Amino acid sequence: MNTVIPNVVDRVDLSSPCAHAEPWMARRVHRPPPGCEECLAMGSWWVHLRICLSCGHVGCCDSSPNRHATAHYHTTEHPIITSGEVGEAWAYCYPDDRILSAG
Repeated sequence: MNTVIPNVVDRVDLSSPCAHAEPWMARRVHRPPPGCEECLAMGSWWVHLRICLSCGHVGCCDSSPNRHATAHYHTTEHPIITSGEVGEAWAYCYPDDRILSAG
């Protein structure tokens, strides 16, 4: 029997923001997303998902073989991601290399 995990609109914790955290960036995201956009297209797999707060792109984490979230940052320079995992609200800034969540 398959367990269905509901898609939940959840907050993003930017309680310790950096200069890259703009007011227009997403503060709520759908968790879990369906999957890494590029991995789904190529039939690959991922470990964890990351969501870009600038455009909503869903990519795989750096523990995944293709590292699409970081590749998206290098291509677009969109600075901040959040976890796509249920129960995780942290945010991370690539240029500052730091977590933007106080807790």
